[in-house]
Amino acid sequence: MSLQKRTPSCSRRPEMWGWKSVTRCALMILPMLLVGCGKGEPETSGAAGKQEAAEGGQADVISFKPGPDVQTALQEELILAEPGSVIQLEEGVFEFTGGLSLDVDNVTIRGAGMEKTILSFKNQQAGAEGLYVTSDGVLIEDLAIVDTKGNGLKSHTANDIVIRRVRVEWTGGPKTTNGAYGIYPVNSTNVLVEDCVAIGASDAGIYVGQSKNIMIRNCTARLNVAGIEIENCYGGEVYNNTATKNTGGLLVFDLPDLPMQRGHDISVHHNRIFDNNTPNFAPKGNIVGTVPAGTGVMIMANENIEVFENEIRDHGTLNLMIISYLLTGIAINDPKYNPYPEKIHVHHNTFGNGGEKPAGDSGTFMAGVLGTPLPDILWDGVVDPKKYDGKKINPGLLICIHDNKKEDGGELTFANLLGAAASLINPSKANVMRDLAPYAGEMPPVEPIVLEGVDK
Repeated sequence: MSLQKRTPSCSRRPEMWGWKSVTRCALMILPMLLVGCGKGEPETSGAAGKQEAAEGGQADVISFKPGPDVQTALQEELILAEPGSVIQLEEGVFEFTGGLSLDVDNVTIRGAGMEKTILSFKNQQAGAEGLYVTSDGVLIEDLAIVDTKGNGLKSHTANDIVIRRVRVEWTGGPKTTNGAYGIYPVNSTNVLVEDCVAIGASDAGIYVGQSKNIMIRNCTARLNVAGIEIENCYGGEVYNNTATKNTGGLLVFDLPDLPMQRGHDISVHHNRIFDNNTPNFAPKGNIVGTVPAGTGVMIMANENIEVFENEIRDHGTLNLMIISYLLTGIAINDPKYNPYPEKIHVHHNTFGNGGEKPAGDSGTFMAGVLGTPLPDILWDGVVDPKKYDGKKINPGLLICIHDNKKEDGGELTFANLLGAAASLINPSKANVMRDLAPYAGEMPPVEPIVLEGVDK
């Protein structure tokens, strides 16, 4: 992946300095003062040793083992690291009481494996994350982050970031008190999350938000409220993942009141999304708290989304739903927000059982309109009145569904609620379209994501 270099923190203009920059500069000066006093260079407590740069300009590798002083030593190294440094965390359980942060470009943080190098935050007292990254060109791989007070691994405005073979877990099982997000890149460009595991998040296990050019592949998400969530993103590919035993398996959302809006150009393919029926344990007021237990795939208010060649089955409420934000019942105060999904392309997926036990308020509403079991695919049918009020609508230009199949060889079921949310007073009289024929056209495929140096 291409790496964008920035000026090191200590060289920034004084008015741009934050606490990390000041601390970094202080730590850089401290060893020189000690040398000047004849005390020599201080040892790095908690470090297993430093491998000097090899010929050819290879990076330094700074190695750490678990120990009582490792938190201070590791955070100091994260502040003092030079671009190109590799921070190696050896096998064992690292106990932390505060969060870690990195603001240096082109640094690698590497463990010995997600089951061997464990960063435990069960006694965390400070920090909103386990690890917080705000620099470009960072690689984080082969470690676990467990039981954080807040989010597990968050990166913010961290372009060209790779998160690989990382497990984030809350080991006590699904609880409202668990951190919101497991793996959490946001406001970034060129994001790769691969071969990761996320368990127990009270919002989303793997979440990428307000970012461009993202790829999530070969990951497993289970026992989260949302297994995998893409929110307000431009250009993304989600494939070869497994989402199971979450409240909702895979969500593609666009929400109001955010700087980046009208998420678009997302492809979701070759995923296994099954048995996502865990009761919703999101804290009260969270948008994912509206997701009914038993949701496979949920697409809300996005544009140009392609869902193909996935296995989607065994969901008590719905295997796949396409809805406007209006169905949440939450007031929209953002005048720029577009709550309607358009150009949603669903094809060549395999659907299993679903819809027998609708959950939550929305599940109860849909069951009142449609009866049970609910269909394999549902569209709420809400369209933009500014575009279509009083005009004849070609639904195939909004929602395209074709060449899907049932794993038992039966007939795929579908419903367009035709805006039946307006019929809540007497939903049994709502007009519903169940014929798939008007949606059987074709849409252009979403372009695959290309990340420099990353093979497909």
